[in-house]
Amino acid sequence: MEGFQLSIHQLAPQVLSVRLAGDLDLDVAYTFDAEMRRIEGESPQTIVLDLRGLNFMDSSGLARVLAVDRRGRRAGRRVCVVRGPAPIQRILAFAAVDRIIDLIGDPLDALPETA
Repeated sequence: MEGFQLSIHQLAPQVLSVRLAGDLDLDVAYTFDAEMRRIEGESPQTIVLDLRGLNFMDSSGLARVLAVDRRGRRAGRRVCVVRGPAPIQRILAFAAVDRIIDLIGDPLDALPETA
């Protein structure tokens, strides 16, 4: 996945943050998907996809992000997407994905509130 990086951080019990950096395009989309399926196999209750480090995302990358969300919904898992830089936000808005997925401003926004 040259030019693309994925790092995993545990934010809380059952909450994993997956930070993406570089270009999420056709060259890496299905490798990204395979890695996400592996992460999903760990059965976290919440997955946070952090797009802040992306420089570029094409339609194949967008499709894989939507696939993560779709699989999460089917599994009863919460999937949150941290807004990326302006070019990434434009892609999400253009595809009206910003109305479908749970967009947040910071990975910590996905943490459950404590009383």
